[in-house]
Amino acid sequence: MGKTAIWLNRRFGHGGTSFPGGIGRRVAPQILTALARQLKRGAMVVTGTNGKTTTSKMLAAIVEKSSLTLTHNRAGANLVGGITTAFIDSATIGGSITSDLGIIEVDEATIPQLVREVQPKGVVVTNFFRDQLDRFGELDKTVSLVGEALRLLPVQSIAVLNADDPLVASLGKDFPGRVLYFGIDDRSYGAREMLQSAETRFCRLCGHPLTYDWFFFGQLGHYRCSHCGFERPEPKIKVTGIQLKGEEGSAFTVETPRGTWQLELSTPGFYNIYNALAAIASAIRLDLPEKAIRAGLQGYRTNFGRMERIELEDGRRAFLALIKNPTGCDEVIRTLVQNRGPKRLLVIINDNAADGRDISWLWDADFESLEPVYPELRSVFTSGLRGEDMALRLNYTGIPAESIRYEANVESAIRSALEMTEPGETLYILPTYTALLESKAALTRLGHSPHYWEE
Repeated sequence: MGKTAIWLNRRFGHGGTSFPGGIGRRVAPQILTALARQLKRGAMVVTGTNGKTTTSKMLAAIVEKSSLTLTHNRAGANLVGGITTAFIDSATIGGSITSDLGIIEVDEATIPQLVREVQPKGVVVTNFFRDQLDRFGELDKTVSLVGEALRLLPVQSIAVLNADDPLVASLGKDFPGRVLYFGIDDRSYGAREMLQSAETRFCRLCGHPLTYDWFFFGQLGHYRCSHCGFERPEPKIKVTGIQLKGEEGSAFTVETPRGTWQLELSTPGFYNIYNALAAIASAIRLDLPEKAIRAGLQGYRTNFGRMERIELEDGRRAFLALIKNPTGCDEVIRTLVQNRGPKRLLVIINDNAADGRDISWLWDADFESLEPVYPELRSVFTSGLRGEDMALRLNYTGIPAESIRYEANVESAIRSALEMTEPGETLYILPTYTALLESKAALTRLGHSPHYWEE
């Protein structure tokens, strides 16, 4: 029944990400457990506020370069229904899974249930930032949910944690199993002073203020607590040299227990180095070969709106970058500013349940940092259910109201922005989550992008 629902959804252009899994779970409530148990080498789970999709897809690329078969919720549906759909899609009609590994991206609120049902061999935690306050509440609740999931892991499992995020690193203190930390040692990027809003300035273990020697972004950096002694753990997987190359990605040096490697990443943005580190750490935990790690990362191309580059005709291009909270939005804007040259901007804001009803985060995001590229902005569009709010927000950054064009319909806005984009220019499309789905569908209808389940 689940596989039939997937076929019908795709036949009519809907993709089939969560509904088929819901049907399967209603008929057979233990279906996910039964399918996951058949994975030959178990599953790795990736969670955290930002970077889940990119990290899991980087890891999936490495697994595929290792000539292993894979079950992966590559469409990004990270609630239990969507994850179940991915397993149904990977299974035979008789309910058999022949994959070697499972790579599962999972929502932070869903991970306790997912761990109970799948019993993975490891969990990767990328970071914790304020996100969807109407759904998660305060950030401490999100950290507690992931901590609960870690305590449910089998004793032989491992936690792969971001050492540079004190909220993530604090989970290692209570975790009874093995912990593998990753982080960045190179201080060529960032600052000694906090330049962005941070989600925490206090030690999660004792409540006293943290002291930072270096900030990368948000609360990520090199920190210590002078009261209880909690400090950034020494990462086993760490970056010691970084070269950012704008739209072309980055090159970096990473030290691992297997040696020091020079790697290249085609995915732009400093924050994607963290995603690559998380994938590298997971791959080492899975005992995947260096050749596959190198090939998987170097050959990885972003898709599904994570700084996705779409080549258009006449030398034009579009960049599609999901924004959903202040810190993630700031890093996208920082990447945009680093890429010099004429550009167009389209920001699409929805406030559906999957986006988070509360859009007050738009006023915490540092849109003011767009100022250096104002002369390069040839046009500015907004769209979506809260596109008028976004237009007002951009007006407060200093962009004249008459220079901001609002179009309620997402496809019309994309079409108009593309028509105005001239040869050699880049259109940056910054959508929230459900707006990203609309944008991908619109770009597919306009002939610029495949269906997302085909990527």
